[in-house]
Amino acid sequence: MADIGIVLGRFHRAEAEEMLAEARAVAERLGLAVAAEVWVPGSMEKPLAVKRLLMRADMSAVVALGIIEKGETEHGLVMGQAVIRSLIDLQLEFMKPIGVGILGPGIHPSQIPARVRPYAAAAVEAVAAMLPPR
Repeated sequence: MADIGIVLGRFHRAEAEEMLAEARAVAERLGLAVAAEVWVPGSMEKPLAVKRLLMRADMSAVVALGIIEKGETEHGLVMGQAVIRSLIDLQLEFMKPIGVGILGPGIHPSQIPARVRPYAAAAVEAVAAMLPPR
């Protein structure tokens, strides 16, 4: 059984709790053990938390969950691009999969509820698919 970590942003706490519940259920169904859950303030802090987990020898993969919703400026778009780029770089640096279940950037609040569980599930399914065969 592979150990995975989950990193979540606190900014949208209720939605993140729902994402976490779905991620745990999908991980169990796929035979993955959730060995660590790390809460961070928001998406900008996710790459550092992900890296800390990837540095652990027992960690096979990490899932990053959260929301970057549409704001009045382009801040969310710029932040989203930086976060995703950082996560891709970490995945390649450590050669361990990172599942990204971050809604947005630019998601409208009305679009969030229908996407919370599917995005979390897809992120866990992605790491399961990318783990090396045992």
